[in-house]
Amino acid sequence: MDKETNKEACPGNSEDMEDTEDSFFGYLDDEDDLEAFSDADPNVEDGVTGFNGSLPGEVKPRILLMGLRRSGKSSIQKVVFHKMSPNETLFLESTNKICREDVSSSSFVSFQIWDFPGQIDFFDPTFDYEMIFRGTGALIFVIDAQDDYVEALCRLHLTVTRAYKVNPDINFEVFIHKVDGLTDEHKIEKQRDIYKRSNDDMADSGLEQIHLSFYLTSIYDHSIFEAFSKVVQKLIPQLPALENLLNIFISNSGVEKAFLLDVVSKIYIATDSSPVDMQTYELCCDMIDVVIDISCIYGLSDAEAALPYDKESMAIIHLNNVTVMYLKEVTKFLAMVCFLRKESFERKGLIDYNLHCFKKAIQDVFDVRVKLQHNRKFFHRRTSSKGSSLH
Repeated sequence: MDKETNKEACPGNSEDMEDTEDSFFGYLDDEDDLEAFSDADPNVEDGVTGFNGSLPGEVKPRILLMGLRRSGKSSIQKVVFHKMSPNETLFLESTNKICREDVSSSSFVSFQIWDFPGQIDFFDPTFDYEMIFRGTGALIFVIDAQDDYVEALCRLHLTVTRAYKVNPDINFEVFIHKVDGLTDEHKIEKQRDIYKRSNDDMADSGLEQIHLSFYLTSIYDHSIFEAFSKVVQKLIPQLPALENLLNIFISNSGVEKAFLLDVVSKIYIATDSSPVDMQTYELCCDMIDVVIDISCIYGLSDAEAALPYDKESMAIIHLNNVTVMYLKEVTKFLAMVCFLRKESFERKGLIDYNLHCFKKAIQDVFDVRVKLQHNRKFFHRRTSSKGSSLH
């Protein structure tokens, strides 16, 4: 692996990012609702993972992890967001209380994960389930593919129907989990059966309009990261703008495929419009691991209190099929990983210039979000002061 650094950046311009302002409002929730929900259950555990890059007072979308006991919910969370080895998850204790985790791993990925124990009946009259589903961005229901899933499908149907009545805007995601021990034919058979049964249950209840997305997942390969990438992308209102920027970048740089990845969780935030190949994405994840590991071993002195990934981070890997992988820092949380042919990489100067223009456009998107957040806070304070003066 050749490793280089590029300290000088050329000036670049970005075009018309202001027209995405309206879409950013979909990222915000009602602050009062969040405060009420945060205080509603004293049995909630708090944790922070990744880099803390969120804005003060920002309301984050919520992702709910639900399913029966021992279905693998906590293992998924630990592997994706805590870099825990899949083998270590065998020693995790069963979750017995709601665990809340703030994930602020990039300027575009900022949300809360709520891990619900399988034994909790949150539809009990004493439990305010409406407060749970209000403001939720995605509901992930985990089904153990190696176990009898009849009870899990009943719980899935009950959960989805109740949640939809409270918040029709929730994205419903079904992880058919622990498929690593199944043959390819058995995986497809399980997915087809679960898909048919769950959608038939929705049709019997007159709720055909509810869309369920299904993913085959395992913590022992990259399928769980790809599934979480798809879930998170649906919560990013800036996604169309990011995809468009990536399409412009690759068409003007001779790049065949480009991923914008979160360095901490290896979730890909966006990619260009060409199809995603699983093996290509696995190479991206492995490249990030290599860069971080080598930086931790050789890149930092004992006197430095620096992070293993910063604005100087860059790596080049030449594969044996005349393909070059090129990783470059975009923000302190995001990395661009490009796949291109060896002859195209000879124009590295052009690629670096276009990448600088891409980084500038990303910063413009982030600046719009900051301005909107500050304007919202100012408006909230102003209306609050007016209300108090009237009393």
